[in-house]
Amino acid sequence: MSALDLFQQLAAPIIQAPMAGSQNHRLSLAVCAAGGLGSLPAAMLGPEALQAELQALQAATAAPYNVNFFCHTPPPDDAARQAQWHAALAPYYREFDLDPTNIPSGPGRVPFNHDSADVLEAFRPAVVSFHFGLPAPDLLARVKSWGSWVLSSATTVQEALWLQAHGADAVIAQGLEAGGHRGMFLTDDLSTQMGTFALLPQIVQAVQLPVIAAGGIGSAQGVVAAQALGASGVQVGTAYLCSHEATTNALHRAALQSPAGQHTALTRLFSGRPARGIVNRLMRELGPLNPAAPAFPLATAGIAPLRAAAEAQGLSDFTPLWSGQNAATARSLSAADITRNLVNAWR
Repeated sequence: MSALDLFQQLAAPIIQAPMAGSQNHRLSLAVCAAGGLGSLPAAMLGPEALQAELQALQAATAAPYNVNFFCHTPPPDDAARQAQWHAALAPYYREFDLDPTNIPSGPGRVPFNHDSADVLEAFRPAVVSFHFGLPAPDLLARVKSWGSWVLSSATTVQEALWLQAHGADAVIAQGLEAGGHRGMFLTDDLSTQMGTFALLPQIVQAVQLPVIAAGGIGSAQGVVAAQALGASGVQVGTAYLCSHEATTNALHRAALQSPAGQHTALTRLFSGRPARGIVNRLMRELGPLNPAAPAFPLATAGIAPLRAAAEAQGLSDFTPLWSGQNAATARSLSAADITRNLVNAWR
């Protein structure tokens, strides 16, 4: 599928960012119904759950939709690093009367693989997007053989050029403002990361692919600005987090709609990889980029029981409160209304 073919099926090239942990197919469907491209996050779905979500999507819409996967390289087991992480978290385990020896380890997220592709092939989604680069060439070729349009995130010009050279059909220019995980994959150096409206025109100039702007865009004005800088479309996430169809929990919604939402930072604590979220107790006390956190995605297991215990007491101290810098756009509206406002701004 070409960009022209896809965009002609949409009211405007407005893409809802896939947000694992804060949505299911209901949000995707609402966006599709309003003329945008709804997205389904699949990075945390096993084959059976992925099958169920895709069946629900296909049963309810004939519109194009996007399915998103991570394509990281799983790290090797590192017992010493895991012990260091548990030692850093030990005071919190004691506070909540948790026994760290009973805390299971595990990745929580697996990269795109043939098991997922086996499920996906029956549905042949119009768009398949990736975070952290692209999958292995045989997997990518398999996706493209279905006619699916392939997107992936770039956080630097170098990453955009790499994606173009390795088979992406379009590039998502992910600015530093964006909530959730940074898509960076050629470097770990955060000093290379730049804001959306600095990054976007540089990528537009550097590649011969459509470029989708992402990060800090959640209003009509942001759509207009991105289009003026050469974007072929925009991807919007944070603005949907408080929508009626999102599964964002009450603690997360409250943080987004409070003054706390104005203070975000990049943190490695919740997964092991830099991601933007609202600053909370864990981030303040350990430091958001504490090197004790094991490599992505192994940090998650150590945090999970603390999150559950704190949330049971109404506390978001250990919850990853993912949010972009423009949390003011996260309003309690239907996803269809949010989408129509953005669609109407595209010219």
